[in-house]
Amino acid sequence: MCPILLQLDGFTVYAYGSILALGIVVGGILILLKARREKISLERVIELFFLAIFSGLVGSRGLYVLIELPLFRENPVKIFRIWEGGLVFYGGLLLAVAMTIGYMKWYQLPIWKMADLFAPSVALGLFFARIGCFMAGCCYGKETSLPWGITFTDPHSLARLNIPLHPTQFYEAAGGFALFLFLTRREKRKSYDGQIFWLFLLLYSVLRFLIEIVRDDPRGFLFGMFLSTSQTVGIFLAILSLFMLNYLGRRRRR
Repeated sequence: MCPILLQLDGFTVYAYGSILALGIVVGGILILLKARREKISLERVIELFFLAIFSGLVGSRGLYVLIELPLFRENPVKIFRIWEGGLVFYGGLLLAVAMTIGYMKWYQLPIWKMADLFAPSVALGLFFARIGCFMAGCCYGKETSLPWGITFTDPHSLARLNIPLHPTQFYEAAGGFALFLFLTRREKRKSYDGQIFWLFLLLYSVLRFLIEIVRDDPRGFLFGMFLSTSQTVGIFLAILSLFMLNYLGRRRRR
């Protein structure tokens, strides 16, 4: 809706990057507060946080570049302009999980306890990220006649212009915030470590699968034209989440 916040003497402040940075700061503060309350090493949490952010950005941008490879072949420099928009959450999630698990194993940290610590902030980060997407116009929806359709008019926007579109960015932002509230409340009465993390993955996978139905930006399809890349990954993660919730729950009861 407003991709550029400020332009001054050749210096440009992009809405997407600014809001994403705000989300990272807010999420990081919440994680540190919870870590101190639970007497978890702040040094390790800070290192883990920055590792997750870096690998998350690399993974999410990398998957987006693969999906949009023809575009970046024409202008490879655009690969590094992440502040303009263009991140795929699942790519970042998978790489961040892999890197942070390796870190936690190296320092012998409780993996599922740490995963639970981070999960609500990741959900909150989704809220900020999708608001940024709305400002940039990326991740836009299909044409709609519904009264809450959004029409993008800014020529710098990545969305289709002058056509009412599903506000898919708001759908996912609202879902991310609802997940944050639910997980934060659930944290206080979780039954075992890992429950919050796997609940997040399960619920987000369902949410994302449904939103993908009305997304209209380049999706990258697998298995013909039936499932987008994100829907395919979501199905796999939902099945894995159900398995892990059952496995960890049964192991606790033994």
